[in-house]
Amino acid sequence: MSASRYAYLGPEGTFTEAALRSMPEAATRELVPMVSVPVALDAVRSGAAAAALVPIENSVEGGVTATLDELATGEPLMIYREVLLSISFALLVRPGTALADIKTVTGHPVAQPQVRNWLAANLPDALWESAASNADGARLVQEGRYDAAFAGEFAASRYGLEPLVTDIHDAQNAMTRFVLAGRPARPAARTGADKTSVVIWLGDDHPGALLELLQEFSARGVNLMRIESRPTGEGIGRYCFSVDCEGHITDRRVGSALMGLKRICPKVRFLGSYPRAGVTAEDLAELRHGTSDEAFTEAAEWLARCQDGRA
Repeated sequence: MSASRYAYLGPEGTFTEAALRSMPEAATRELVPMVSVPVALDAVRSGAAAAALVPIENSVEGGVTATLDELATGEPLMIYREVLLSISFALLVRPGTALADIKTVTGHPVAQPQVRNWLAANLPDALWESAASNADGARLVQEGRYDAAFAGEFAASRYGLEPLVTDIHDAQNAMTRFVLAGRPARPAARTGADKTSVVIWLGDDHPGALLELLQEFSARGVNLMRIESRPTGEGIGRYCFSVDCEGHITDRRVGSALMGLKRICPKVRFLGSYPRAGVTAEDLAELRHGTSDEAFTEAAEWLARCQDGRA
């Protein structure tokens, strides 16, 4: 395995590359662009890269399905950390292009919902076609296949383009969340401001099946931060659930919830416990009464006394 190599969703000039370069360790790694999320993650599985940074969630569009599906299938991977990046688009064009000249535009599919209103107001007749990434859209404009691309302004110089319009976003404070995925290993030490990710499969479809999963978290005071259903490919109505929850697997409440899920579900895939980006333990509210590690320990000791006749 190349321990010095990190893969990412390329080509050069993507928001993913910008997020990766914001990590201090990126300065000492070889950063290798890949053509898609599956290819980037497969580079980790094959040992060609130590880890890969890929987008997983956008505050406007929601989950990045390619990443969610790839983490749920194939050889297991684990999330080491997450990175948040503010997203604002520029309309990149070849030098000399005016707004009135633009008949075709391109960008990543996740970008379209973030610029839809701007497009309707400023380029209502322009034809949109999706690209593998925003930077790949810039490359296609450079090659003359489209008139303009929505990408990060930082991508303009890499592809010989000009930012005709900058700071384009329909939603203020739009963010994209990226995750650094690697081979399974012992999770990073608990920080007190952590997140745990899992994929859960239902055993069978029956009334209250989803509620049973949610109760494993609720009964232990574990807050869910995201839950999304994804088709398993086994037929209509067959789904798995991608879940992020607050806490670390070594927290008694989280570990107990995961054990509860493992008892009632045919399959649970642990994707990692890792520090939450931009959050510290001091930022979090106090745990609900009865859900701390101390409360679990006291309850276990009480049960042991009862079993020994010492209650």
